[in-house]
Amino acid sequence: MKNQKSMIIYFSRADENYNVGYIDKGNTEVIAEYIKEITNADMFKVEPLVPYSKDYMTCIEEAKLRTNTHDAPIKESIPDITSYEVIYIGTPIYWGGMPEELITALKEVDFNKKIIRPFVTHEGSGLSTVPSQLESICKGAIIMEGIAIQGSIVRDSKPKIEEWV
Repeated sequence: MKNQKSMIIYFSRADENYNVGYIDKGNTEVIAEYIKEITNADMFKVEPLVPYSKDYMTCIEEAKLRTNTHDAPIKESIPDITSYEVIYIGTPIYWGGMPEELITALKEVDFNKKIIRPFVTHEGSGLSTVPSQLESICKGAIIMEGIAIQGSIVRDSKPKIEEWV
């Protein structure tokens, strides 16, 4: 799939992260950049209209509220994906699944006949419910096997990402 026209759509948060401490670039963004290096894919970062707190404990409460209320507006919609064959979708695990902002963004897009390759950063959840969420949201897409990388080892995971891609 390295030679197919690809786009990486991801959500990532820097600042204080569980089991990692303060980071200047989110773990999922690091993985997205590895995939870009390997595939030369275009990238699009989904960003919340209202940023999350820099403090981890406050952030998880904000994420819980946004997940429960499904109220998570985004700064900008995903651009047209018509010309792409493969879509890499990257996410941290928030409350057992994708952050609500990523769900908001994905719901606006037609994924029919697109190949989706999910990648996840976590600290013990693995892929969690992400594959089933993608099946529900991305109607008509072919959801391929994903990869889950623990946030605490993201910066050493490029070989694993190369093998997966």
